[in-house]
Amino acid sequence: MTGFEITLRAPQNIFAIYNHLGITLLVKINSSYWLPIFVNPNSGESMRHFISVLITCLLMTACGNQSSPENSVDQQSESEKLNAWFEVKYEEGLMMSPLSLTFQGRKERYNEIDDVTEAAELEKLEWKGDSVKEMKATFNYSKLSDAAKISYDLWEHQYESGLAAKPFMRRGYVFHQMNGIHSFYPTLMMNYHRVETEQDMKDYVSRLSAIGGALAELTGQAKLSAGEGVRPPRFAYQTVVKEAQSIISGVPFDTGSDDSSLWADAKAKTAVLVESGVVTQEQGDALLKTARNVLINDLAPGYQTLITFMNDDIKNTSESALGVHALPDGAAYYEYRLKNITTTDMSAKEIHQLGLDEVKRIRGEMEVIKEKDGFTGTLQEYFTKIRDSKDDEKYYYDNTDEGRQAYIDDATAAIESLKKELPNYFGILPKADLVVKRVEAFREQDGAPQHYYRGTPDGSRPGVYYAHLSDMKAMPKNELEVIAYHEGLPGHHMQISIAQELEGIPKFRTQAGSTAYSEGWALYTEALAKEMPNTYTTLGSEFGRLGSEIWRAIRLVVDTGMHHKQWSQQDAVNFFSENSPAPLQTIETEVRRYLVIPGQATAYKIGMIEIQRLRKISEDQLGDKFDIRAFHDTVLSGGALPLSMLERQVKSWIAETLTN
Repeated sequence: MTGFEITLRAPQNIFAIYNHLGITLLVKINSSYWLPIFVNPNSGESMRHFISVLITCLLMTACGNQSSPENSVDQQSESEKLNAWFEVKYEEGLMMSPLSLTFQGRKERYNEIDDVTEAAELEKLEWKGDSVKEMKATFNYSKLSDAAKISYDLWEHQYESGLAAKPFMRRGYVFHQMNGIHSFYPTLMMNYHRVETEQDMKDYVSRLSAIGGALAELTGQAKLSAGEGVRPPRFAYQTVVKEAQSIISGVPFDTGSDDSSLWADAKAKTAVLVESGVVTQEQGDALLKTARNVLINDLAPGYQTLITFMNDDIKNTSESALGVHALPDGAAYYEYRLKNITTTDMSAKEIHQLGLDEVKRIRGEMEVIKEKDGFTGTLQEYFTKIRDSKDDEKYYYDNTDEGRQAYIDDATAAIESLKKELPNYFGILPKADLVVKRVEAFREQDGAPQHYYRGTPDGSRPGVYYAHLSDMKAMPKNELEVIAYHEGLPGHHMQISIAQELEGIPKFRTQAGSTAYSEGWALYTEALAKEMPNTYTTLGSEFGRLGSEIWRAIRLVVDTGMHHKQWSQQDAVNFFSENSPAPLQTIETEVRRYLVIPGQATAYKIGMIEIQRLRKISEDQLGDKFDIRAFHDTVLSGGALPLSMLERQVKSWIAETLTN
């Protein structure tokens, strides 16, 4: 059901959309923005909020604040009407995902998790398709502004991407070692489900219960995929079993002396409620008793179902890990993945050659650094020297808690230092804070890549740069600075925070994702940071920057090598180690990543090259009118876009700048 419109007595201020989810009250804030307020008819608090806003709007009308007919909803500009429609549709879609609401800091459907069934995914796709039909039937594309046309095209692009994925629903791996759903759920509960009231804790317990059922459902999907010949490599089975067992180890799952991570979290959250006087000790004890029962009787069986399946099925995996070329429909699946990830029409062959060319270029720059460092051997021998110097404090931190804290402190210091320079390169700056944290023990892996988790749009929860620090000898010092810029500022944290905080564009664009754009931006900022004062001040850190860039160039070669050219896992490791100083443990972990997430690794370099190309075009065409801050603001001010739409946005800015 798409809903229908009811125009109220103050049509210039508000209108409402009713559907099976509830009521969306659309309140006009200014000439181009409508604020959507979702109302659950079953919620007294939500309904009271609805009535309060409604009365306020009606009073404004009664006091003579009525607008002329030309300002009515019916006579808005086509772009304004489209943007108002997007707000309603975005809210409808958001309400289908309890976890998306939580990630935005909202508490509707706080006692639920997302429906993970295939039927639910198809239902969402059908809803999106219906919305595209409605959009095309309702709005005249030729009357839209350039910005509104991008929004229109992006909404349709999102649907087309989902439609293209439909034939491959059972070709991706349900469980694997790279932030798999089994480890995502505990991360969600511990870090993103805020508990401030007794009801929040009851909702927390309800979600713990639902996780068990979701894991059982997902295990069933993994069985269906396995029945069609789709299994992740053996190492993924082994890692998932280890992580899943870790999650349900300790109190209350067994008689171990240590609390499990989830039980410790439940106790800590409840203790805060008791200490702050929100609940009594008796109420807190009752909440914990329920949580304990749910962990044992609901959540643990879901994990055990997964563990049992993987232990039984691992014998059906091949001895050697193979790319997706070995899967049913493997070639078509990989072609789809590359198109979806890069948002280009580049073929696997073209991407492979681009990678080879970039590796050759960057090796040349590395040779220069090697010679400046006074090393007279080959570049390969220089790589070996760095890898073999694990006991040298010049290259590595101590593999101790002190060494781990030093890494966090130094990464934080690098980010804070660069933060001072941001106003010279950006007009728009993020409001949300950033923190550096060690990955939780239950999902930490030696040599695994660092990653970023977004904060809330209102900045109440900071973004987090997570580091795997279980093996400090897989964390060379010379790469600390460049990774901090990539994951933090001016990389992922800046781009994602600014996108979430944007005003003047439909909200769905502030939450949109495009891997080539977001990862391309983060890699672009690694090079951008070199233009800023007080960065990469040592030969080691500059070599680390080049090491990071060649790492992404190698990905183009290795990903297409394994999935298209049918390279073995060892072929990929060999190429990687011949062209990178990264520790072998890190290289092996990286190659395993590419095996389970085909195509994703190609996005970084392709996106970076495109942003650099657009900057060069801007500099050439604008000459003295080129402003680096305005260019970056243009790239960041539209949310994450497919690369072709980003090009449209930049060229529109160039044309506008030339006319001013």
